[in-house]
Amino acid sequence: MIVCVAVIKFKLFQAFRVRKPQAARSARDSRRAAEGLDNTGRSSKDFRVIQSVALICCIFIVSQLPFLVYSTVRLINPEFDIFRRLQNLFFIFTTLSRTCSYLNASMNIFVYYNYNSRYRATFLAMFKSKRNNSFKKPK
Repeated sequence: MIVCVAVIKFKLFQAFRVRKPQAARSARDSRRAAEGLDNTGRSSKDFRVIQSVALICCIFIVSQLPFLVYSTVRLINPEFDIFRRLQNLFFIFTTLSRTCSYLNASMNIFVYYNYNSRYRATFLAMFKSKRNNSFKKPK
């Protein structure tokens, strides 16, 4: 995932370099302001894409950390398993790992809602239609 974020960032910066100004400086500055571009020609939308992908990757890595830890410990210490001497500690880490996985899935909804306008519109339309249908009187 870290490699994917780096590739996306590299490709976006490569696309910025390819963009050539086609108008005079004053016209270009007014166009940049209208399009939400900064002085280097980068769009705020492009930065939001990088931010959202990086945030989702970080959330995933942090949420999978307990699983990676207890999987590694299981390889090193065979007593860290079900029906072994360290089974209580194993159950704690297993529960923590599952909880983090559930949190990852539930946090993604809010990340997508915050960063993706199409997802947000669909999400809101889905709840508006459900709410409107629930208030209709039966015939």
